[in-house]
Order: sequence, then C-alpha cells, then structure tokens
Amino acid sequence: MDLPRHHVIREGDLRILNPFSPAKLATLGQAIKLRAGDRLVDLCCGKGELLRSWHLAHGIRGIGVDISTAFITEAREHAAGLPVEFVHGDAAGFVAPEPADVVACIGATWIGDGVAGTIEILERSLRPGGMLLIGEPYWRLDPPDQQTVEGCHAQTRDDFRSLPELVAHFGDDLGWDLVEMVLASQDSWDRYAAAHWLNIRTWLDANPDDELAPQLRAELDTDPVRHVRYQREYLGWGVFALRKRG
Repeated sequence: MDLPRHHVIREGDLRILNPFSPAKLATLGQAIKLRAGDRLVDLCCGKGELLRSWHLAHGIRGIGVDISTAFITEAREHAAGLPVEFVHGDAAGFVAPEPADVVACIGATWIGDGVAGTIEILERSLRPGGMLLIGEPYWRLDPPDQQTVEGCHAQTRDDFRSLPELVAHFGDDLGWDLVEMVLASQDSWDRYAAAHWLNIRTWLDANPDDELAPQLRAELDTDPVRHVRYQREYLGWGVFALRKRG
C-alpha cells in the first residue's frame, strides 16, 4: 500500500501539500483557537506539517495517517522528539485510539467519496463537541464549458460546488455548523502549482531515462498553461471548520 511515485516526485521538498502557505496554515491554527494539550488527528496528513507546526505554536499533540511511505518517513524525521505520531496506512479505515478534539482531512475528501462520506470517517475519531477540519475545492467562477471543467481536474461541473453551495451543504444537508474558514488565494495556488513545475523539471534533469520521464515531461509541457487558463481563475480551495449541530 503506497502512493504512486509520480506524486512523491511532484511534491519534492514541499512541506505543505496543498494550496496553503505557511502563513495561512498558521492563521488557521489561530482562528480555531487551539489550546495546549488538544488532541488532533490528521487523516491524509502528507508530510505532517500541520501537526508539527501546530505543536510548536500551540502545544497540541496528535496522530497523522497517510498512505505514502515517503511522506510518513519525512513527517517522522521533521517531527522527531515531538509528541506527534505518524502512522502509515489507509486513512479511510483509521479510528483514533482516543477521541480527539480536532479531526482533519485537508484536501483529500476522496477517502470518503466526497464531503459527506469523509465527515462520517472523521467523526469516528472525534469527541462529542469537537471540531472537524475539511479542506475542499470549490468553484470561484461557474465554469462556462466542459473544457474548463476538465482543466480544473474535474469530470463534471457537479464534482465541485460553488462556495455558497458548499457552505449550505455543510449545514442544510449534513447538519454541521461552519464556525471558521481560511481560504487559499490565487497567489497560494500559484506557489503550490509552480513548485510542482520546478520539482518536475529538477527531477527530469537528473533522471532523463527513468520510465516516468515521458509522463512527467508531458505534464510539464501542459500544466502551466492549464493552471493559468483554468485553475487559478475558476477553482478556489479552502479549509472549513465544522461543529455538529445539537
């Protein structure tokens, strides 16, 4: 069980594996009013930067789970000596040994086939009255055609919601109050997307004969134009803090 190698190459030396800057990750930790000793569970934790940085800033402790052996290895190295644990495994089946104050899935709602199913997974590890964090794309602008939809890595317009539709979905459909949110900017989208291009080019220069080289060369040929034409204009991304309605 592992993540395909091209994902690891693309992320390279990035510590945050989504369109959030370190400043926005710090803002989120402040906004949800973390307290020393709070227990966090981060499903699909990537390289563990949320847990590491929030322990240093707020004194939290917790567990991160990810399917990538490379990411988990890096997470353990960067958080060595801290009261955070990293587990290699399938986040969709994970239940924390102790209910947590905050349970997160930042940008990987595919583990539950969407927002609703992912919330069900997260709630298994949440204490009563605790908080969920969901990272999810949304349409900044309504896509005018199928080409735009596919340029944003979607199959249909319904793969994502507009921001009002997403907020209404949390409350009206699923019964959770939205209590905080921090949204990516076009600049933070650029920083994340463009970092991939440099990582890919650096890898290609060092590995021209690798079996993945043609695939990643094709990605570098097309992804910059796709990003500036479609993704940065039409697709937003944010982290949403939820508490269950009584």
